[in-house]
Amino acid sequence: MAKLLRLVALSLLFAFSASAQDKKEVDLALALAIDISGSIDPDEAKLQREGYVQAFRDPVVVKAILGGSHGRIAVAYYEWSDAWVQRLLIDWTLLDSEAAVEAFATRLANAPISIARRTSISGAIRYAIPLFGRSPYEAERKVLDVSGDGSNNDGGLVTDMRYEALKERIVINGLPIMNDRPNPFGFPSEADLDKYYLHCVTGGPRSFVEVATNFDDFPRAVRKKLLQEVADVGPRRDFDIGLGSLPDGTQLAQGSRRPVRSEADYTSFVRPEYELGCDIGERRSREFWQRRFGVTPD
Repeated sequence: MAKLLRLVALSLLFAFSASAQDKKEVDLALALAIDISGSIDPDEAKLQREGYVQAFRDPVVVKAILGGSHGRIAVAYYEWSDAWVQRLLIDWTLLDSEAAVEAFATRLANAPISIARRTSISGAIRYAIPLFGRSPYEAERKVLDVSGDGSNNDGGLVTDMRYEALKERIVINGLPIMNDRPNPFGFPSEADLDKYYLHCVTGGPRSFVEVATNFDDFPRAVRKKLLQEVADVGPRRDFDIGLGSLPDGTQLAQGSRRPVRSEADYTSFVRPEYELGCDIGERRSREFWQRRFGVTPD
């Protein structure tokens, strides 16, 4: 019986090893998480989508995607709003040729656009963890890119879910949109959203924030953000050294390409605590609903 159990264990081990070896290696697994909460109107949602489509059709971005050591990356694209509302538009897709990148951009351009209600960055991060776990590709780097125009106001604390993602060695970058228009409910815009994203959302080696000053600026911000992620160039930190530049020649004065040790604890790669508190979105939401309607959201 003991011999039989050992044979079964060995068989499972060999099967697992073979399965791992069957996974095609990629330079990067990139999950794009796009905000479709109620603060974003249909025109703004369209600008967001077109920004990503244009970026993946940019020749410099395509060159960067195909220019890594493996010459390919894997990308997934999903939209998010409430704590349990995430919609996967495009599952993990291998981008290993110009034709593959164009096909991805075309699928994205043709996908329907929708709008939901609340803003749960924590829900978006929670959704990403098993998404990366079931990726059919073996990635040298795992990056989650979260874009949005508001702070977390639904679901668990964003810092709690960030910690869970960082434990899985998932780097989180941010693309906050500085929307100067109040949302349909009259909730005011957040002038400090860039700082909130930097301190409360992003984390991991070379994590960074690329700010879109408004929705019209979104295509530029997406392009630069994608180039930084694909080229693995991020801001200089105490644990990084050196300079860097984007594939189009843009110099990043604080860029770095220093390799991160494989045993590094990603949970330690976070900025100092936000001075307003990372629950500022929840507190602002409760205060607004209480003041305007005399109730607090569920």
